[in-house]
Parts: sequence; C-alpha cells; structure tokens
Amino acid sequence: MPCVLITPSVLRGRCDRCSRLLADAGFEMLFPPEGLDTVVDRAGFRRLLAERDCEAVIAGGEAYDRALFDEAPRVRVVARAGVGFDCVDLAEATRHRVVVTITPGANDQAVAEHTVAMLLAVGRGLVACDRGVRDGSWPRHILPPVRTRTLGIVGLGRIGRAVYTRAIALGMEVIACEPYPDREFVARHGVRLVGLDELLARSDYISLHVPLSRENAGLINRKTIAQMKPGAILINTARGGLVVEADLCEALQAGKLAGAALDVFAEEPTPVDNPLLKLAGVLASPHMAGVDELSLSDMAEVAARGIVDLHQGRWPEPCIVNRDVGPGWKW
Repeated sequence: MPCVLITPSVLRGRCDRCSRLLADAGFEMLFPPEGLDTVVDRAGFRRLLAERDCEAVIAGGEAYDRALFDEAPRVRVVARAGVGFDCVDLAEATRHRVVVTITPGANDQAVAEHTVAMLLAVGRGLVACDRGVRDGSWPRHILPPVRTRTLGIVGLGRIGRAVYTRAIALGMEVIACEPYPDREFVARHGVRLVGLDELLARSDYISLHVPLSRENAGLINRKTIAQMKPGAILINTARGGLVVEADLCEALQAGKLAGAALDVFAEEPTPVDNPLLKLAGVLASPHMAGVDELSLSDMAEVAARGIVDLHQGRWPEPCIVNRDVGPGWKW
C-alpha cells in the first residue's frame, strides 16, 4: 500500500474529502508525529520520508531540495497544498523524476478576501483606532476614503482577478500590471493594463499577486519605492521575498509610505525583533491569507486528486508545474 505524507498540521481533521479520495485509491495516510515541525526540522522530515518509504507528499512550506530527493528516492509526487512552489527545487525534482503539482483555483478567493480585509484595515486605520479606544485616548483621525482611491494590482492571475472584482465593488479605481493577461477577463471588466512604472506612480494602494521567481525577487526595493506616490500603502499577500524589507522599513520610517499590510515575510516565522513589526503603520498576519475552512478542504482535495490521477496513469495537466518531467514518466 503506497504511503502519502500530509505535512500541513492544519489539515489534521480537516481533509475528509481528501482522506476518502486517497483511501478509496488504496493509499495509506501519514501525518508527522506531534512535535516534528517539517519546516524547521529538515533532517527529521527527511528521515520520516525515508523511513516510511513515502511515495507522495501533500506539502506545506517545507523545503524540497537535492538532499531530500537523494534521501527519499521513493517519492514520486510533491503535491503543494497551495499555488506557490518556491520551496521546491524544480530542477532537482525533475532530475529525480518527481512530479510537482499545485492546487490552482482552490484558495484564490480566500487570498482575495484577506487582501481586501487588510487593505480596509490599514486604509481606515482600524488597528490604531482599536488600540486608542482600549487605552482611552479615543483617536478620531480623519483619513482619506478607500472609495475613489486607485489600487494597483501587480499580477492579474486568479488571485489578482479576484481582488480586482472586490476592489471595483468598493468603488475603487483599479489598474493592473500583467504581461500575460486573461484577455476575456480584461475585455469583460474593462481592465486598464499599465506598465509597472506607471502603476507605481499612480497607485494609492499597491497589492502584490505574483509568484516569487529569480526575476522578481526584491521587486519592491528602494528604487521602486521611490517611484511610488507619497503616502501610498503596500499590501503583500504573495511572497515575502518580493520585498526588500530593509528598504520598506526605511520608506515607512521616513514617511514616504503611509503603511503596509504584510501576510508574508522574507523569513517565516518572522523574528519578533523584525523592525517592521515596531512600526504603527504596519499590519501583519502569519502567512494565512489563503487559509480558511473552505480553502483548506479544497486545497487538500485537489492535491489528493492529483496524486490519485498520477498513480492511476492520468496526467492532471493544469496542476503540474514541472511538465518537462512528463515524457515517459511512470509511478
């Protein structure tokens, strides 16, 4: 009976549909033992994979590198519960004939909801208001409205499109930067596509929705921040590596930017002494934008379905990242 390791602890007790799919297909399911953090304890994670002869993983944020693939040669599939795959060394996965899959469409609505919630919270100064009411200072600062402000969306994929429709409903003006747009969506909604330089210069809010890659690592840095409007607000629910945190901190301290809403950080968990966390204009959450009860269940099901498809000889094309592993690939 092939074994699937399910690493995200949040899926314990929350993946009934996933469990049924795997059990019906003849898979044994395994969770890491209590106390083993697969992200932090990399050696322990690799030992678990190798000792249990796991052939597939429903993966969280742990690293999948050459050492792991060398030590766990029976692994055939790494199924990310989510759409980001920067924690997987794709070249090594392909070299070891391991298929890497993601779960497109399973959590885009959750990320969009969280993005808009953070935008409103920072834009309306809700954190400072809450603190002020609690300490008796009763602050009543007059802030610009969210409606009529310009939101610049960097990356108009599934998540960016979900944010777009919600922002339009709030009465915002929305522009987007996307080199490969969904033309049908653009035409139907009348999306104004602009280059990154124009987006930075025009936007009151800038929301990042692109994957972390070699090309866009550090996309938000001292140079690009200098192009932004004074008083702009940055929202990042994508990947922490898109932002040079020291440059963002400097811009916030200098008053160039009015605030930032960050669900992701360069190092996670981010250290409690991260200077960004000391700034009143920063709202932070622990990389949870894509995680709610429905999205968790959907991501687990899509990940499991991809594993079952591959085991039974089907090729779930939309979910596969390293498609060049395909010719002649067998479980």
